[in-house]
Amino acid sequence: MTQQQAPRVTIASRLFAPETGAAAYRLKALANGLAERGAKVRVITTRPPRGLTGANGDYQVSRWPVLRDAGGNVRGYIQYLSFDIPLFFRLLISPKPDVVVVEPPPTTGLIVKTVCRLRRIPYVYFSADVSSSAAKGIGVKGPALRLLTWMERWVLRSAAGVLAVSEGVRQEISALTGREHGIHMVGTGVDTDTFSPVGDARPEEGTFFVYAGTMSEIQGAGVFVDAFALIAQDNPDVRLLMFGQGVELEALKARAEAIGPQVQFRPPTSGSEVASYFRSAIASLASVRPGKGYDFAFATKSLAGLAAGAPTIYAGGGPMVELIEENKLGIVSEWDPASVALAMKAMIASPVSEADRSRLATWTEEHFSLRSVGQAGAERVLSCMKGKA
Repeated sequence: MTQQQAPRVTIASRLFAPETGAAAYRLKALANGLAERGAKVRVITTRPPRGLTGANGDYQVSRWPVLRDAGGNVRGYIQYLSFDIPLFFRLLISPKPDVVVVEPPPTTGLIVKTVCRLRRIPYVYFSADVSSSAAKGIGVKGPALRLLTWMERWVLRSAAGVLAVSEGVRQEISALTGREHGIHMVGTGVDTDTFSPVGDARPEEGTFFVYAGTMSEIQGAGVFVDAFALIAQDNPDVRLLMFGQGVELEALKARAEAIGPQVQFRPPTSGSEVASYFRSAIASLASVRPGKGYDFAFATKSLAGLAAGAPTIYAGGGPMVELIEENKLGIVSEWDPASVALAMKAMIASPVSEADRSRLATWTEEHFSLRSVGQAGAERVLSCMKGKA
């Protein structure tokens, strides 16, 4: 493929590596997959939080400042607008691509749809969730919910193609839009180059559980703080390490004060740093709070820990439950402190062997590597560009 023939793909997202999180890793894998197929890839994104650095792949990344909330998130109307408004002009004046890929939220999708209509460019929506379902789950009602639902439906219906990370997401999108065609399930996974059993570990930290990721109403990470409070006194040498940010962070810190230094909240850090903790953790922690519109979601936090060899304690429902139980990947509990506390005590009493850690990592590499997701997504994006959605 000559340089002139190379397809030109622009990825528009408020999150991209080295920022941590499922979306950032997923889009990095997509960019790599596209570049491997000879595409010229340009990523339009934000500046990551201070202290996060990392090399780009074989693609160009354009970064711009963005407003973040007190927890460091690009989450909320003002934060979204601080990305979306500049994005309109950045897309409008940038070299014309053959296709644009956009991630949620729907406000960003609306900007991409508008510019793509003006410039006659097809776009693909990469959906890890359905924002209107999630909004309804956390209590959004009335005109705000109706507007969000209309916007998301309009953006999804107009897309040349939609990439869904799971069958549950695909079904949600189909129900919302009425689309039967052009919704492609590309799967979900974890960056197994970063999250692997090989590399630095943290044996000097002693015995500890690790939660790493967003702390919001949807994840319900507070269940782990409340559960740890039930076992902390009887296990004074065990700690709970909470890495990340989110709207519930300050409330969780307040709830943990009574437990003392056994619970530690640490700021967001690089994936490689988190992986070093997973390699020594007694277990990784992940949850999807039931009834919040995300019961169909995969908890990629579990997959990240598993890829580094840490068994998982998973609280909640959804597809992770069957996956963990069938493949003996850890312990599934109800989303309540008493059930999670029992799981924690079981892990403390019977820590997994090094051989089992190796098994967990190998299984994750074989079944949930983001490389395959990026390759599947790249194939679909290029097909949509050619009108074969």
